[in-house]
Amino acid sequence: MKKILSLAICLLIAGSISAQGYYYGHRRAVRRPAPRSQSNDFYRVRVGVAGGLNIADAVDSYNSDYSTGSIAAFHVGLTLDVPIAYPLSFAPEVLYSQKGYSAQTTDGNFTQRSNFIDVPLLAKFRLSPFVNFVIGPQVSFPISTTNTYDNGFDVTARDHYSTTSDRTVVDGVIGIGFDINPNVELRARYTIDFQQTDDNAYYVPGYRNEVFQIGLGFKFQ
Repeated sequence: MKKILSLAICLLIAGSISAQGYYYGHRRAVRRPAPRSQSNDFYRVRVGVAGGLNIADAVDSYNSDYSTGSIAAFHVGLTLDVPIAYPLSFAPEVLYSQKGYSAQTTDGNFTQRSNFIDVPLLAKFRLSPFVNFVIGPQVSFPISTTNTYDNGFDVTARDHYSTTSDRTVVDGVIGIGFDINPNVELRARYTIDFQQTDDNAYYVPGYRNEVFQIGLGFKFQ
């Protein structure tokens, strides 16, 4: 009986070792999926919306003694990301954007706030899975301008002008973006006019708009 029991135990041990060898050998034969490439998600056209804060000012006035201050404004609009070849994509946008400046005059405070439709046509470079860099031209279509005068206590005058018949302006854009997650991006940009204004709606002819932008972009699948 002891011999039979010993033989049975030996057979169980041998079978267990054989089964384990087969099991682990089988697992070694199974191929695991390759790690996901960083560029796998790159080749998708992405549509989105963006918006945020504008810190706007004016530069290059004809009068060198004339200094201006910045105003807080906003931008909002639609975005598109069209992959070309990793890490480059084409990123056009259509934005409603406010620009302008403030100034101290002999009659008091002056603020100009101008509304534009901006169309950035940007080259976008992915520097890492979470960081991108954009650069390119922007075409700005003027819509309207509001000039406000106040004496430090009350608004003394406010003039509204339609500027839809004014010439379009070509700007330059440079910026950087940080992906908070696959669908949300933190954006920071700088834009400046390449052309000077020369229309009656503007209080100081011959200046260029300068805008620092910070905002969020939301991308959809």
